[in-house]
Amino acid sequence: MQLRLEYQQNPVADEVSAVTAVVRPILEGLLFALKADVIAEAGGYDGLKLKMLPRLYRPGDRDLGICFEYAVHDALNHREPSVLERVTDAMNTHCNVPGTALSSILFGLEKSGALNLIDTVKERLTDDSRLLAGIRGQPAKLKRHIDSIAAAFRRREAREALPWSISGIWKADLFVGNTDSDRWVGTTVKINPDRLEEARGLRIGIVPMREGHNDLIRKDDSRNLIICPLPYDGAFMSVFYQGWVVVRQFIAQDGHLPREVDLPRPGDRQVATYLEDRREFPVRDVIEALEPLAQPELLRTQQQTASLVSRRESSPAPETEAVVAPIARTPA
Repeated sequence: MQLRLEYQQNPVADEVSAVTAVVRPILEGLLFALKADVIAEAGGYDGLKLKMLPRLYRPGDRDLGICFEYAVHDALNHREPSVLERVTDAMNTHCNVPGTALSSILFGLEKSGALNLIDTVKERLTDDSRLLAGIRGQPAKLKRHIDSIAAAFRRREAREALPWSISGIWKADLFVGNTDSDRWVGTTVKINPDRLEEARGLRIGIVPMREGHNDLIRKDDSRNLIICPLPYDGAFMSVFYQGWVVVRQFIAQDGHLPREVDLPRPGDRQVATYLEDRREFPVRDVIEALEPLAQPELLRTQQQTASLVSRRESSPAPETEAVVAPIARTPA
């Protein structure tokens, strides 16, 4: 048996790199939250310059939530430890998803009709990709149902045509899975924990940790979801809100460096300078250009052979799939 061990290489990233890392998905979230007809008039998603974003963007109630979804998705795929470790725990320990190579696929159909999410999802899945819905029986083949799931987002009759076990999967924001086992779970991401809702096929709910509550990953029986709170205290949520403030202040100043009173922290002003220097370039090019400046991958992977010991479980797993125990993570 091969174990995949991951060690944190850089326990504390510098502030500028960490904020730069989260500003990238925030910009992407705001870009794809713009109305498609407005984007088309301004040169399309690939051609819209950063300086135009403040002129086209209109603040809305859902903007923060959309950017949070993009940021969680990006954090998982860039292996940000405080997000990766908690979602891995929710997947392996609470949902019994086998495998160790965690990945995220964005599936927020309401964000933009222009972003061809369906083709992107299909590219990431195989014909054997299974969606674990938390009930007994053979898990559904996800790729086979993707077109029906997308149609269900728009039409009630299409929802009724979905298999009963995944009839609410069209509400998923992400598909999170382990690519080595090719097993996935529908995941909902909400900046406001009160907006979490039950839906057949959804397994995990990712939310910020609430003040006065503990950060334990737990099952919410009323919603039939595994709740995965993300921590503050210098971890992901603190950095996310810091990046959100940088972008909002940059937009408020029409794409120029905000005043010191608007961004009093030197690190935040440095990130805003990165943006001001690139205001004449397309937003998507800016997002790509900032990646080398962002917090690097914090984990290095090491494989080693271990013996497999059989043990009797007190109760069977909810799926008919094999269960793999979570990997222990040891600080360097």
